[in-house]
Amino acid sequence: MPDFFATCPRGLESALATELAACGGEAGRAVPGGVHFKGDWATCYRANLESRLATRVLWYLAEGPYTREEDIYKLALEQRWPDLFALSRRFRVLTTAIKSPLKSIDFVTLRVKDAICDRFRAHCGERPNVDTREPDVRVHVFLTDSRCTLYLDTSGAPLWQRGLRQASVEAPLKENLAAGILSLSGWQPGMTLLDPMCGSGTFLLEAAQMALDWAPGLRRSFGFEKLASFDALAWARLKSAAEARRKPATELPLFGADIDPQAVRATRRNFKEAGLGDVAEIIEGDLLDLEPPATPGILIANPPYGERIGEQDELAAFYPQLGSVLKKRYAGWTSYFFTADTRLPKLVGLKPSRRTPLFNGALECRLYEIELVAGSHRKPRES
Repeated sequence: MPDFFATCPRGLESALATELAACGGEAGRAVPGGVHFKGDWATCYRANLESRLATRVLWYLAEGPYTREEDIYKLALEQRWPDLFALSRRFRVLTTAIKSPLKSIDFVTLRVKDAICDRFRAHCGERPNVDTREPDVRVHVFLTDSRCTLYLDTSGAPLWQRGLRQASVEAPLKENLAAGILSLSGWQPGMTLLDPMCGSGTFLLEAAQMALDWAPGLRRSFGFEKLASFDALAWARLKSAAEARRKPATELPLFGADIDPQAVRATRRNFKEAGLGDVAEIIEGDLLDLEPPATPGILIANPPYGERIGEQDELAAFYPQLGSVLKKRYAGWTSYFFTADTRLPKLVGLKPSRRTPLFNGALECRLYEIELVAGSHRKPRES
């Protein structure tokens, strides 16, 4: 049974392990940034099709010690590459390293590419072409301080690329991170969801797909379709089953707003082009002026981090106003704010009931849970 490694945004490993088990994967080891698991090829296909949290699903090929680049070349040369993908496929090698003593990661990439070409030349008399932009096959090399691991990428383009979001605004949140935040919030289909700073609508698009049981990978292709082991019949069955359970796009208790009219247009366009038309209500408006939907639920937002000069002061003035609005208008709601700005809880003036560390790429952030109750959190003094 093949071994796989699914990568994800750091902080979502436990949730990803649960998701992979639901796809049929045998429980493996969770490490920062991903989860090792075992499964047959149908499990691999299902993980790519169904996972909302994974970034990639990598097929483990080989591992070995190294002290210099030639050790890595030999390890790569030992692999039976012509059995893994056809000569006609264009490929790319990508190298990631943590504490590697080697001076040039680019040279490692070059030597692995040479090994693959040399193996093909010995077996077929020809070598495959390299394509760094749109390869059919991606080979991943992972280096620690003393060991090298080789993987084949079964995903192709990263899995957060659902093929839904056509328009975006500055600094959009990746779909798998948004899905992970929704999962951590405890939001479930049928519950009211409000994103009052919706940007291009990523939280709302993910929630809509969850509520309608749309598999996130239905609209895209995958790397495993280019590998020699590809079972087209098994893949067709999985896709057909996922299509059959899709619910029609109907109005849901999903609400979005943004002060930026360009963001509102982008969100509406994304919903329309995704076939989700009027599923969510999207309006232009300032969070400080919004009237909440009638039914309390989950408020979720990714406010700006204040990375530009002057924005820190603007946020310091905004946060107390936000706290006042939350207390006055959102009693009974649970709010979640995803941000790298650790000043938020103090300046909002509301104590988080939970702080969850998450990474947005390399940027360390926090997901703050703030429960909003009517009146003061303080107990009355006894007389």
